[in-house]
Amino acid sequence: MALSAHAETGEFGASPQNVTKLVIATSLGNALEWFDISVYAYFAAYLSKAFFPAKDPTTSLLLTFGSFALTFLARPIGGVLLGTYADRHGRKASLLLSIAMMTCGTSAVALMPTFEAIGVLAPLLVIAARLVQGFSAGGEFGSSTAFLVEHMPGRRGFVASWQFASQGLSSLLGAGFGALLTSTLSEAALQSWGWRIPFLFGALIGPIGLYIRNRIDDATAPPAARHDTPVRNVLRTQKLRVLLGVGAIAIATAVNYLIIYMPTYVVKALNLSPTIGYLAAFAASMAGITLNPLAGWISDRVGRTTYLIIMGMVLLFTVFPMFLLLASKPSGTVIVVAVLLLGSLKALYLGAVAALMSELFPASTRATGLGLSYNVGVTAFGGSAPAIVTWLGTFAAIGDLAPGYFLTAVCLFSLWALITARLTSADKTFTSGPTKV
Repeated sequence: MALSAHAETGEFGASPQNVTKLVIATSLGNALEWFDISVYAYFAAYLSKAFFPAKDPTTSLLLTFGSFALTFLARPIGGVLLGTYADRHGRKASLLLSIAMMTCGTSAVALMPTFEAIGVLAPLLVIAARLVQGFSAGGEFGSSTAFLVEHMPGRRGFVASWQFASQGLSSLLGAGFGALLTSTLSEAALQSWGWRIPFLFGALIGPIGLYIRNRIDDATAPPAARHDTPVRNVLRTQKLRVLLGVGAIAIATAVNYLIIYMPTYVVKALNLSPTIGYLAAFAASMAGITLNPLAGWISDRVGRTTYLIIMGMVLLFTVFPMFLLLASKPSGTVIVVAVLLLGSLKALYLGAVAALMSELFPASTRATGLGLSYNVGVTAFGGSAPAIVTWLGTFAAIGDLAPGYFLTAVCLFSLWALITARLTSADKTFTSGPTKV
């Protein structure tokens, strides 16, 4: 009976020393995965000319970000299929598969001939490689988050926050490459071959992440029974939980991808050097690495929804004035400080979200439910954010304030989801247990 109860809740736990090793291994692998995703957006201006050339630079950029958003459509599929694989065969098996696929996709982008060399085949192959990356990244969140919270059920907020802290590390590396390359290479060198360097870096260190993950022990919840179908269970009985998970992650992922978009925004909307945008994104990534664990730790003590609703309100009343300031006083100092503040608020919100989402689902469908809700949210509000903001910016009445309008609308949706989760919880996982939600 005790084993059955642990299997359902996923509360197996692990010793503090083992948890430290597992967090490091999972975070390093996760950082490698998200590095490959972020550099595509950071170097969008160069990729657009290499693979999506057009007479109008804005059209070329829209095609690049359109392909960025399109490949996110593979993420919910990857989240469901790899999540189901994790629920049926174990978290570690899914984590190994996802990082192997990501390495293959990144290698393809790094070595891809340009449009000038092979014509229309180039953008088609880039999109195919990005679809592989999207599928892989889609399965990463559900499996790694389930893996972490099931090893440390008494401190889910803190341990799950490393999921996003590691993403901050990947953004930090991507922004660091951007700042370094744009400040040391000429524009011609960057366009010719410089943009390939971070992709080659990701391809070369992929096998390291695979090796690290292969050496960790998996003591998480046992796989679902062979006759069980996690996907069917989620879609039939847990649709509201999926919607609430989508809403919870929406504002955080929208802010995250607009920070990644910042180098392009700085050049296109503010007519400044892209180096300023990279430095701003670098500063925001530093905030994510340090503040995500703090947010998870606080949420373990004050309650998950209480904490997240407060942070959601702070974001609601901050994002529009932030971009108003950026548009009215677009200096390098203002941009770095404003993006650092925005990144800090995002980190203080995001650090508690992974634990909340994991607590929406039982162990038997946790990876599947997490993968589906997270990737639908990221696809709808994150991956499409740069393209939506670029499009909104073409309207004279909106212009440079497009990011502010977009984030305000998304923030309202997230607050609705958090309040609904608090008011309509059918059990006590939101209000009691080893950690408060």
